[in-house]
Amino acid sequence: MKTIDLNCDLGEGFGAWEMGNDAAMIDLASSVNVACGFHAGDPDIMRRTVELAKARGVSVGAHPGYRDLHGFGRHPIAGLKASEIENLVAYQIGALQAIATAAGHKVTHVKAHGALSNVACEDDMTAKAIAAGIKAVDPSLIFVVLANSKLVKAGEAANLPMVHEVFADRAYEDDGNLVSRKKPGAVLHDAKAIADRVVRMVQDGAVVSVTGKVIKMRTDTVCIHGDTHGAVDIARTLRQALKDAGIEVAPFKRGA
Repeated sequence: MKTIDLNCDLGEGFGAWEMGNDAAMIDLASSVNVACGFHAGDPDIMRRTVELAKARGVSVGAHPGYRDLHGFGRHPIAGLKASEIENLVAYQIGALQAIATAAGHKVTHVKAHGALSNVACEDDMTAKAIAAGIKAVDPSLIFVVLANSKLVKAGEAANLPMVHEVFADRAYEDDGNLVSRKKPGAVLHDAKAIADRVVRMVQDGAVVSVTGKVIKMRTDTVCIHGDTHGAVDIARTLRQALKDAGIEVAPFKRGA
C-alpha cells in the first residue's frame, strides 16, 4: 500500500489573533510545521500547538520564516547575508526545540516558510544558508524541501535527511515552482478538485502545471495550508479520497 504524509502549517496566530482552525487541522494531518515567532506565533501559541500535536501523536517541525509579522512572512527581505539567514533559521529552530522539550515532545523536521522558502527555491545562497542553519543545530533534523527546487540540492550538499514536498492547494508554474500568490489562481479552494489532483500526484509522482504540463516530482509529503479558506474541508475531503484510493496517511519516514 502506498503511504503519504499530510503536513500542515499551524500555530500561525499571534497574541489575541487566531489564524486557521488548528484543533481541527491537527486531527487530519500526520505532521505539523509550527511558526516560531518571526512570521507568526509566540511562546504561548507554540506551546499550545506542540501540546496538541503530542496529544494526537503528530510529528512537530519548525517553520522558520523572515522576521515579517506584518506581512505574515510573505514579503521577501532583500540584502541579508548568508550568515544572517543561517542565524535566523537556527534561532527559530532553537526556540521551538526549547518549547517542545518543555512540553515533553520533540522537533523532528524543518520546513522554511513563505517568502524565505520561495526565494530559496530559486536562489542558491539562500537555500544553502537555510540548510547550514539546520545542520548547525542538529544534522539529524529532516529537511522538508519543495520537490525539484534548489532546496533539494542544498539539502544534498549539506548531507541532511530530506523529504520532498508537494502542495495540495497551490498551483504550479511550468518550471515546477509555485505560482506567486500575487497572481490569480495561485491558491486553490475546490476541495473535490484538490483531492482528485493530490491522489494523482501520489499515484503518478507528478504534478500538472497551470498550462497542463506534467512535471515529475518525488512526493513524500503533501502540504495543506492551515490559513487557506476552507482548509478543514479540503483536508477532510483529501483524507477520504486518499483512503478510497488505497493510500495510507502516515508520518514521513526519515528522508534520504
